[in-house]
Amino acid sequence: MPKITSVEELRKLREKVQEEMATRTETGTTIIVGMGTCGIAAGARETMRAILEELKARNIEAHVTTVGCIGMCAREPLVDIEQAGKPRITYGNITAAMVPRLIEEHLIKGNVVTEWVVGRLPTDQETH
Repeated sequence: MPKITSVEELRKLREKVQEEMATRTETGTTIIVGMGTCGIAAGARETMRAILEELKARNIEAHVTTVGCIGMCAREPLVDIEQAGKPRITYGNITAAMVPRLIEEHLIKGNVVTEWVVGRLPTDQETH
């Protein structure tokens, strides 16, 4: 990444990132894996690896990213799935072995796996 030398360059970079984030949010799928030390100790690396492999095997486009601890250590590994126009779903205690079902049910069939859900954030449309 080139060095930013002015406030104007920083503004342009910020605008570009905001546009990319808006496009991703409006049109895509983001999968977020908790990778704090608690998540890693609970197997989040293996879960993340399984997610990446499953997406590749099924030729599914999704942005996969990580976050640190959010304070639900007993529920790690945590996996959030965000899809355009749908609530953000947080799944808890997701092991690598559970990933094929999670991808099949949530991403392919559009069904939330309710017995694994530990949280749900409404979309902007649902909060207005």
